[in-house]
Amino acid sequence: MASHDEDSTALDLQKLIRLITLALAVAAVVKELRQPAEEREWHGQVVGFVPYDFRVPTMARFKERMWDPEGAHVISPRVFGVGWTLNAGRIVELVRQRVT
Repeated sequence: MASHDEDSTALDLQKLIRLITLALAVAAVVKELRQPAEEREWHGQVVGFVPYDFRVPTMARFKERMWDPEGAHVISPRVFGVGWTLNAGRIVELVRQRVT
C-alpha cells in the first residue's frame, strides 16, 4: 500500500509537470505574438527543443504523429499543444515484429 508521503510526492510531481507545461505553452504563444502577424506560423520549438503546435489539428497530422507504423520515431510532436506524444502505430509495429 502506498504511504501518504508517496501519494504527496506523486501529486507534487504532477503539479510540477503541469506548471512546466503551462510555462512552455505561454512561452510559445509569446514567441509567436512577438512576430509580425503575417509571419506567425503557430508551430515550432520553444526553449530550443520542445515542440509546439497550435494550428487546428487535421486528420493527416493526427495520423502522421500518432499512428504511423512506418515512421522512424516512437515519440513525435503533439498534434496540438506543447511537448511530445507516442506514435502508437510505430509501437504496435515494433511489437508485431518482436512477436512474429
